[in-house]
Amino acid sequence: MQTLIKTLLLFSVILLSIQSFNSYAIKRFPKPEFESGHVQPHTVTPAPRAEILEYLDIFVLIASLSLITWFILKKRSRRGVFWMSVFAVLYFGFYREGCICSVGSVQNVTLALFNSAYSIPISALLFFIIPLLYTLFFGRTFCAGICPLGAIQDIFAFRPMAIKLWLEKALGIIPFIYLGLSIIYAATGTDFIICRYDPFVGFFRFDATFMMFGIGAILLIIGIFIARPYCRFLCPYGAILNLVSRFSFKHMTITPKECINCKLCENSCPFEAINKPTFLKEKEKTETSVRRFFLLSFIVPVLVVAGGFIGASFHENLAIVNKKVILADELVNNTNYGLKNKDAIEIATFKESGKTKEMVIAEASEILKSFYIGSWILGAFIGLVFGLTLISLIKFKFHSDYTPNKATCLSCGRCIEHCPIK
Repeated sequence: MQTLIKTLLLFSVILLSIQSFNSYAIKRFPKPEFESGHVQPHTVTPAPRAEILEYLDIFVLIASLSLITWFILKKRSRRGVFWMSVFAVLYFGFYREGCICSVGSVQNVTLALFNSAYSIPISALLFFIIPLLYTLFFGRTFCAGICPLGAIQDIFAFRPMAIKLWLEKALGIIPFIYLGLSIIYAATGTDFIICRYDPFVGFFRFDATFMMFGIGAILLIIGIFIARPYCRFLCPYGAILNLVSRFSFKHMTITPKECINCKLCENSCPFEAINKPTFLKEKEKTETSVRRFFLLSFIVPVLVVAGGFIGASFHENLAIVNKKVILADELVNNTNYGLKNKDAIEIATFKESGKTKEMVIAEASEILKSFYIGSWILGAFIGLVFGLTLISLIKFKFHSDYTPNKATCLSCGRCIEHCPIK
């Protein structure tokens, strides 16, 4: 306990020392001054930070990830993970107002890949890459307590209960759908839906709409009994970490030595992320396994192709929220958004832009093509995920002891507390 307190105190002193430069930092984009007395409205997103403070965020991210990884792999301390979660909520949540966020950085990276005119901030790029690297080497230690979205849910997990495996698997497909949608909307320059529908950023900024405040509150209430619902069943960045963590070189273990199968950890994990022992006598007949393998080998490609066609059929529905598509539809149908005696703001902007109606329609057509391709790929991807999920439910896996599931384990350390082997 003393080591934990000293470590956190040292970390806080370093952080406060660097923060002392805050008053001397120069904003890269100073606010303009108006002689007319115009007052600038309150922005929805935080103002751009001084460059030195962006580097501070990166330093804090690396230091926090290193510290929590040490708590998990070396100290094997659940208490250390908990206090790092509190720190993440205070710093990355309330102090940094949920921005910059690794979860939302997926959209920045996507936009940079598909739009050469967009220059991605170095902080957004590093916040995307650094947790991936730590996950590749050490498992999902970022999810354990550094992500403020996961940390605030972990603090509220007072009485977590297990849910059925089939339901866990079915709901686990949703993050991949959300990831695909966020990539499509970011790639086409339509919207950053992860940020727009972030259920907890409103708490961090104290400016949530009633709807988003309600969604966030509902998730936290659900999280009391079903631990981390957003992390497990919605988070798109978590879907990426799920895939990367499967190949992690070093991962948290329930016991530091040989497992004695005492079963004390069996009910400790609220995420159903522990592989329980299975024995060879439970294995089904080889003939049955072979028949199932060939059946799934046929079904999975069918699901991929069918998913692609189904996804493509919804491309117009997905594209309807794009501003250029909306404008083209307005110009063609002259609906004017239901407004009378005045132009909609998009129409007024169009009239001042110097573009012709044909040019706007041509741009919208290109965007629709992009949505068609993206929707086809998304549908095929979801079909593949669904097929692989079916395989994982019926595939026999031999485990001689209790081990964390690398993909779904969030390295929270709860199982470590219950293990009698120290």
